[in-house]
Amino acid sequence: MQPILSGAFAALSSLGTPHEVKTIITRAGDGTKLVFTGDIFQIDHPYLNSHSNGLSYLIDKMQGQSIYAHVNLTRGERSQLAELASNLL
Repeated sequence: MQPILSGAFAALSSLGTPHEVKTIITRAGDGTKLVFTGDIFQIDHPYLNSHSNGLSYLIDKMQGQSIYAHVNLTRGERSQLAELASNLL
């Protein structure tokens, strides 16, 4: 199978399952840069949590690989309503 994303740049947000992450990464060709963003604590899937979601899975499995980097932001910008909903719902 030919890679779908050769030489591409893709920014992806809010990936749900580890399977979704694998599906995207395994289609990346040479020269492709993938940036995954998200909040591992903001889970919209009823069967996932902060340890089993796609972004957490990616961080855990790719850590230490020479072609991988991870940046953890300690502060985000959200509206008061979004922050309240994230904490309560």
